[in-house]
Amino acid sequence: MQSDHTSTRSVAILIFPDHQILDATGPAGAFGSANQILAEHGIDSAYDVGVLAEQVGPIRSSSGVSLHADRSWLDDNAAFDTLIVAGGTGTEAACGNRDLVAWIARTAPSARRPCSVCSGAFLLAATGLLDGRKAVTHWQSCQVLQRLHPAITVEPDAIFVRDGPYRTSAGVTAGMDLALSLIEEDHGRAIALAVARQLVMFLKRPGGQSQFSAHLLAQDCADGPISAVCAWALEHLGQDLRVDVLAERAAMSPRTFARVFHHETGQTPGKFVEGARLDQARRLLEETGFSIASVAGQCGFGNDERMRRTFHRHLNVSPEDYRRRFAAQLTA
Repeated sequence: MQSDHTSTRSVAILIFPDHQILDATGPAGAFGSANQILAEHGIDSAYDVGVLAEQVGPIRSSSGVSLHADRSWLDDNAAFDTLIVAGGTGTEAACGNRDLVAWIARTAPSARRPCSVCSGAFLLAATGLLDGRKAVTHWQSCQVLQRLHPAITVEPDAIFVRDGPYRTSAGVTAGMDLALSLIEEDHGRAIALAVARQLVMFLKRPGGQSQFSAHLLAQDCADGPISAVCAWALEHLGQDLRVDVLAERAAMSPRTFARVFHHETGQTPGKFVEGARLDQARRLLEETGFSIASVAGQCGFGNDERMRRTFHRHLNVSPEDYRRRFAAQLTA
C-alpha cells in the first residue's frame, strides 16, 4: 500500500488505573518512529498519537510509573482513525466501569481500526463488539476470555488477530507487532521494515505467543502429581515421555492421567511434551554449538527430521534458520 501524503491519522490509546504501561508506550513508540522515518520522505505528522483516560493527567500504571493522559474520554466524542485499548492488572476494574464500556461501544465502531493489546481484549469483548469474531489476548488469559465470552473464537497462539476492522493482540510486546502491521497497512512494507529495524524488532516475528511457555505452564499447575510429572518431564526430555510412561509416574491410569492433565493444564500431555522439547531445542540452538542431530537427540525428538517438522509446524522456520537468526556468538 502506498503512503498517504496528505492525511494525518489520529491514534487514541485508552488507558486506566493499573494499565500495563508497555501496552500503551510500545505502540506509541512504533508510531513515533514511523513519524520520524516518514518525515525523511517528506511526509510530516503521519500519526497524531494521544492518550485517553477518564481524567486528564497522570494515570498510574501497574508498574508504579504514571503515564500522562492528555484527553478525557468523558468529554471526547471525536472519531479516531485508530483506537487502541490497553490492558493490565486494572482491566477487570475497568470492565466494571459501565460508562467506560458504553463509551467504547459507541466509539469503537466509528474508528477505522479498533484495536486492543493484551487483556485490553476483555474491554472490547465487554461491549459485545467481538461476538462472532476471532480474537486473542495474553496466552495466560485466553481460556478465561473464551469462558467469559463464548461467542468469541479465541486464537490462543496468535501474536495478533484481524477480523474485519477489529484487531486484537497478545501479551504486552505483541502490541508493537500489531502497530508495525498497522504502519505496513498505511505506508507499505519498506516503511514498516525501517521502523522495525530502528526498534530492533522483526517485522513479523517467527512463532506464536505460546513459545517458551512450557516451564511457565508447569509452574502454574497446583502442587500434586501433575505438577510433579511436569517437573520431572522437563528434566528428562530425552527419555520416553509417552502418556503411559507419564501416567505410571503419576500413579494413574493413562486415561485418567490424560483427563486430569488436560483439566489442570488446558492441553494434552503430548502437546506439553512437544512444546517442552521445542523450548529446550531452541535454547540449545541459541546457546550451544551442538549439531542439529545432537540437539534432536538430547531433546527427545528421536531424529533431526522429526525436529525439523516440529520447528516448521510451530515456528515456520527450520532449526538451521532458527540458529542463524538467534544464536549467540560463541567463543572458542
